[in-house]
Parts: sequence; structure tokens; C-alpha cells
Amino acid sequence: MPRPVDAVIEAAAAFLGERITVNAALRDHHSHGQDTQPPVLPDAVAFIETSEEAARLLALCHQHNVPVVPFGAGTSLEGHVTPVRGGISLDLSRMNRILEVSAPDMDCRIEAGVTREQLNAHLRDQGLFFPVDPGTAACTIGGMCATRASGTNAVRYGTIRENVTGLTVALPDGRLIRTGGRTRKSATGYDLTHLFIGSEGTLGVITEIQMRLHGIPEAASAAACQFATLKDAVETVIAILQCGIPVARMELLDEVQMGACIAYSKLTGLDPVPSLFFEFHGTPASVAEQAKQAEEIAEGFGARGFQWATDEADRKKLWQARHDAYWAALALKPGHKGIATDAIVPISKLDEAILGCKEDIAASGLSAPIVGHVGDGNFHTVILVPPEPDGLARAWDLDRKIVARALALGGSCSGEHGVGIGKREFLEQEHGAETLAVMRSLKTAIDPRGIMNPGKMFLN
Repeated sequence: MPRPVDAVIEAAAAFLGERITVNAALRDHHSHGQDTQPPVLPDAVAFIETSEEAARLLALCHQHNVPVVPFGAGTSLEGHVTPVRGGISLDLSRMNRILEVSAPDMDCRIEAGVTREQLNAHLRDQGLFFPVDPGTAACTIGGMCATRASGTNAVRYGTIRENVTGLTVALPDGRLIRTGGRTRKSATGYDLTHLFIGSEGTLGVITEIQMRLHGIPEAASAAACQFATLKDAVETVIAILQCGIPVARMELLDEVQMGACIAYSKLTGLDPVPSLFFEFHGTPASVAEQAKQAEEIAEGFGARGFQWATDEADRKKLWQARHDAYWAALALKPGHKGIATDAIVPISKLDEAILGCKEDIAASGLSAPIVGHVGDGNFHTVILVPPEPDGLARAWDLDRKIVARALALGGSCSGEHGVGIGKREFLEQEHGAETLAVMRSLKTAIDPRGIMNPGKMFLN
């Protein structure tokens, strides 16, 4: 007796041809992201190239009750793309056209498979850029929308949420809708655009995105400074933010992460001690003023060794080292896997959260470098999971302690990675049972058959 998914594969082949496949290697590639969740093979992989194809495929899956898991680049850290109940992995990587750019309006419309690096290369000659920088060039902007991504520039330019004004979404029953528009604001109807931002593929498939762009700053300067203690570094962050200095980026690395980055990225002139990386954008005069103010505050907390990088190549080297922090951490312990935590707290609680996290790491006996977008209160640990029978359990126990402290301080279990599988257990604790019930009712209303990325966000 044929399975429902076989009926979907056969019918979809009529308009996708060989772009729907049961090839073993492709199914394996789509069985996991960059996380520690157990991989699960999808029954098939579908490479779509238009919004209409996505809608047609979803209509078939809806008809036959077959699960669908959207897949961008597979860079998820929380198990978002793992097809825990099989079904179709819907790959959007071929939807990579930049459809329209309006330099006068500073906006653009793109397909979901466009990457940040691809878009910024296209925009460079027009004096514009897309600022949301989650730290990897590989991730698709559709995936960034689905997980409500953030990154190093969020302190000045906002997250993906603040930079998206409209979406095209294929709904579970095959309808195509367009939300929002090109205007900077609207006071009409429900805000469906931001309902789908951060929905992690559980409500529909984002296929096109309307976004704000920003002018490339006239001047930019980056710097690294170092501290005797982690406490001094964190208190510098709080003081700079409370003074209202418009920092573009401000990243914290503890001594373990700094040592890893020095070794992995061949940084010179820096020591393996707690460090801050800064970047300032604006006119030459404003950048100089911002940098001077930040330096004076940091020196008040004992900062030393300010290294300024105004040359683009030097700035890129510094930030590439920061973007490679995850891989640098893994290189510390060959054979270990990594669990990336994603806690975020109010700025005033940042010292308590990070210093408490440091104590939890020491008590666990595990290695877990700390790195974070501390300009918005978000910090990560890369918990290195030893290849021992109880290694993963110990790592998850440490993760729960870090999250518990963040929640107790009025924070969140996830500042930018989303919920996926890895953070499901914390959702009710963070939002409360009644709020979670409303979320579930929205899911049921839009996806009554539960085919969209099942097993994500909610425990059951």
C-alpha cells in the first residue's frame, strides 16, 4: 500500500521534475543543521524555485497530511531543520534572486534563498548595505526571518525584525499571501509580517522578503581592548550603553574564547584575556568622538592595549575572527561537539548573568568559552561536549542552569537562535501557560493539520 508521502512525491514530480528527489546523500544533508540534535532523514527533498511552486507543494502535503520542513542553508543551531517526523524537506536555496532594489527608497525585495553576503555584494556599488549580521555568510535571509536572527550590528541597526517590512508566505493549505509593504509604517490590520518573523517554519514558508536598507557609513573604525578581569569588561559595556554612545558593534570574549580566536584566526598583538571588540560608524568626526568616549570609559575600568583598525582589511580580519568564534571554540577540544547557548538579559543584569554563567561553567568541569553581542544583552557559551557516555547530559545540565539564571533575571532563553527543538522546554517557563496556549491556538488556526515543521517550538 503506497504511503501518503509517495503520493506527494509522484504528484510533485509533475511540476518539479528531478527537483524532488529521494537521493540518499541529499536526504542525509537535509537531516540536520549545525546542532547536536539526532539527525532524521526526510522522505524526500524538494528544490523549489518560485513562490508558486512552494504553494503547490504545500497544497499537496496538506491534502495528504505529509510534514513539510523548510530548509535554507542548514546553519540552524537549535534543530529547526531536522525533519523529526519525516516528510518533505523543502529547500529554498535556489530561490536566490534579488528582485528589486530602490536606492531612493533604501529598500529591496528578494527571494528567501538570498544570502546576506550575496545581497551586500549586489548593493555595494549603490552605496547601500543590509546590516543584520548573524555571523555566518552562508545563512539565507529567509532562514534569518524564520528564526528572528540578530547578530553583531543589532545594537545600532536592529534585528531582522526591525528591518523587514513585508513578506510573501506560502500557507500550509497552498494559499499565497503578501503581508506588509514598502512603507516605513502602517496602522492597518493585524501585523502578519511580524507574526511570521520568528515562526520557525511552523506557520508557513517565507518565500520573498521586502526589507529596509541602510547607507554605507562614511567612516568606520574598529578596535579591540583587553581587561584584567571579565567583570571589568562587562561593566565597561554597561557604562558605554548607559552613556548613550551609538556603538555599531560591541562584542565580548572571555579569556578562553579569546585564546581560541588568537590560535584559530592567527590574531597578533592580543593576549588570551577578557576582551571587547568595538566598531563605530558615521562621519569621520562622529566616529572619532564615539571612539574617544568609549576608550575613556574603558580605561576607567582598567582597559589596556587599545588596537584601532580603520583600514577595511584590518577591520575585516578582526570581525572575521569574531565570526569564526564558534569554530575556534570547537578547535580547542578536537573530538568534542558544541552546544551554543543564547541567553539574553536586561543590560543592567548583564554582569550578574555573565559572571554567574562563569561560575556555573567552573562548577560543571566542562570547557565553555563565552562570547556575545553584549551591546543588546545577548551572550553565548559554546559548551564543548566531551565524547563520554554522560558528556551530552552534563552539557545540557549546564545549558539549563545558564537559561534558568537568565529567566530569573528577566531575560530570555534565546536572543537570536530561536526555539527549534533545543529550547522547547523553556517556552512555558518564559511566557506562561496562558500565553503559550494563545501561541498554540494561532498554530492550529493557520496549520490545522499540523504539517508545518512539526516537533518544533512546542513540546507536543
